[in-house]
Amino acid sequence: MKDSSVVVGKTGEQLAYELLAGKGYSILHQNFRYGRREIDIIAQQDNTIVFVEVRLRKNNRFGFPEQTVTTTKQNNIRAVAEHFLHTLQWKGNIRFDIIAITKNKTDLEMVHFEDAFA
Repeated sequence: MKDSSVVVGKTGEQLAYELLAGKGYSILHQNFRYGRREIDIIAQQDNTIVFVEVRLRKNNRFGFPEQTVTTTKQNNIRAVAEHFLHTLQWKGNIRFDIIAITKNKTDLEMVHFEDAFA
């Protein structure tokens, strides 16, 4: 994408929300918290609840955004997801996705990694 008007002023989570909505996902929650932990976006696609971690970087000089989702972060997301699923009494499918965004003043790259970790 090379439209600076799209890039300026939008946060990574806003961009990810728009990407998911455009793909037909139903957004259930944004910034869902459990204790001190948080999941950026919880969405539903058909019979699957999708927990989405959004990572934004200004460039890839120090690595790609998706590489910053550490094992600790994955464990935190799983803990919050477990609480959410228990509260909802969900018995269907679940998935953990990452939306990696690299943006600068003139370029925007978004990559949606489905089933990024278990």
